[in-house]
Amino acid sequence: QVQLVDSGGGLVQAGGSLRLSCAASGRTLSLYRMGWFRQAPGKEREFVAAITWSGGSTDYADSVKGRFTISRDNAKNTVYLQMNSLNPEDTAVYYCAAARFAGGAYYTPSYDFWGQGTQVTVSS
Repeated sequence: QVQLVDSGGGLVQAGGSLRLSCAASGRTLSLYRMGWFRQAPGKEREFVAAITWSGGSTDYADSVKGRFTISRDNAKNTVYLQMNSLNPEDTAVYYCAAARFAGGAYYTPSYDFWGQGTQVTVSS
């Protein structure tokens, strides 16, 4: 089992920045990929970014490319999502997720463990 605790959300003005963190514990050596997803009210959960645990290969949704950066600190078992140039459309609950196998990075069923979510609100 793997436990994920995500944090770092908050209220920020448009154009501002936030950094989300996801601390993993448990059988982290079994993980292949870590990802961030988000879910806005009335919408489905959508992919934001992902990074492989060992090699650091990254993927991003088109809507966040050039603004968001995912990174990892293996020594701390922590994954980060640096979010810059935020706009109101980025408002959502952000979830950290972990996958044991190399399934599609963009698909929620590929992930086995989920954090509790952290709220990001961007005001205009």
